[in-house]
Amino acid sequence: MVDRMAGRHADTGITLHDVVHGGNLHEAAERYGIPYAQWLDLSTGINPHGYPVPPVPTDAWRRLPDEGDGFAACAARYYGAPGAAYVLPVAGSQAAIRALPSLLPRAQVGIAPLTYSEYAPAFERTGHEVAPLDTSWDTLPDALIHVVVVNPNNPTAEYLSTDKLLHWHAQLVARGGTLLIDEAFADAMPSASLAASTHLDGLIVLRSPGKFFGLAGVRAGFVLAAPVLLEALRRKLGAWTVSGPARHAVNAAFADEAWQQQMRTRLDAESARLVSLLQAHGLATHSTPLFAWTDDARAAALHEALAQRGVWTRLFAASGSVRFGLPASDAEWTRFEESLREAVR
Repeated sequence: MVDRMAGRHADTGITLHDVVHGGNLHEAAERYGIPYAQWLDLSTGINPHGYPVPPVPTDAWRRLPDEGDGFAACAARYYGAPGAAYVLPVAGSQAAIRALPSLLPRAQVGIAPLTYSEYAPAFERTGHEVAPLDTSWDTLPDALIHVVVVNPNNPTAEYLSTDKLLHWHAQLVARGGTLLIDEAFADAMPSASLAASTHLDGLIVLRSPGKFFGLAGVRAGFVLAAPVLLEALRRKLGAWTVSGPARHAVNAAFADEAWQQQMRTRLDAESARLVSLLQAHGLATHSTPLFAWTDDARAAALHEALAQRGVWTRLFAASGSVRFGLPASDAEWTRFEESLREAVR
């Protein structure tokens, strides 16, 4: 959608080629001549207080993943899905983003101009026509057959109510279409989820333990949808999509309800601290518990000034906006506060 390096779609302004993500710290180190180890990386929305994964059993390394191990059922319980038959584990939601468009009838798909940047090229590669989605719409244009919503949105933090999304879903299903909802950041605000409604045809929900649990490196994710669609996706992706060690880590995280509750409380407090800090410097922000975003006119210059001080944030160049993740420690908070004060002088 944004921050891709190449030509733009003539009608939508959406670029067509390489996708840039946060976490590209080696690139920043090379560009600014600051050693990698000296950077403060706030460029992702990944929880810096990751889940403490217990030791991995030897068999998880030695044996092939066993689809009869209850992994899908564990995810169904955690997400509140109708049952294990409505959950397909995948190698990160990225794998599903690439594969799902080819399973849907080719049509016009609505995607917000500023959202997670993998969706537009994934649909375009399989022959869909991407059109800009206006989230203020109540009634969707007749031409839209499929709609993709990241909820809460990355990076703008916009949240659409479940009532509105179900209203959109009803319109799309009547046209033979699909509503795909990416809930990568919904773990910190569970009431935002439509996981419980995934028994409905034409509704797909993507979930990932990478953000809230700080387990992005395990490359595990889940597709929640009707069993017929999941079976088609299973055939496309093949066997052993999630490794044994990853299954062990995610099972432990999903079962630890005390950690989850404590972490939601902690993230709410740290998000409020981040917003307060940015607003103290005159930056209007929108936030989720895992990141804050601003489209202030000074945002691009602020990104550059912070980078020169070894603080890496996520710049969305096409919109001139910046996303800030959470510092991991008191020392990182102090460094960010000092760097921000210098950068906005």
